[in-house]
Amino acid sequence: MNNKYILSLYAFISGVLLSLMIMSNSYLAHFTTPLTASWITHAIGSLVSLIIYFLYLSKKKVIHSEHRTIKIIYYLGGIPGAFTVLLAAITVNSTLSLSGSIILMITGQILFSLLIDAFGWFGLKKRKIKFKDFLMCILLLSGSVLLIVSR
Repeated sequence: MNNKYILSLYAFISGVLLSLMIMSNSYLAHFTTPLTASWITHAIGSLVSLIIYFLYLSKKKVIHSEHRTIKIIYYLGGIPGAFTVLLAAITVNSTLSLSGSIILMITGQILFSLLIDAFGWFGLKKRKIKFKDFLMCILLLSGSVLLIVSR
């Protein structure tokens, strides 16, 4: 199978898992608070990550001794994740519901990604934004408005 198709499948599965995570976290927030639900979700996620990490280390015979310097900002990726879980728990339990929350999250991701591509932020290579990118944003925003307003 082509690598492009495998990566597309991974991305699709990631989207399904994101929806399941947001739904279950908002359900938990409905019975507790969004902040408590976020703490519980991240504690369980940290535990599972540690288990996966130790399983990975047990399979790996030699640990590379190559020391690379990592910028401190790269360790801060969990902060947006925590806010995503917290804000999603609030919005899913509102009139937006799951589909409205997800479509607005995707819209925010795509628009911010285009800015990152255009300006080359975070060390990425600059990419010229084309008309089709703007057209995609207009269609995405239109669809988002239709989905939310039609409720």
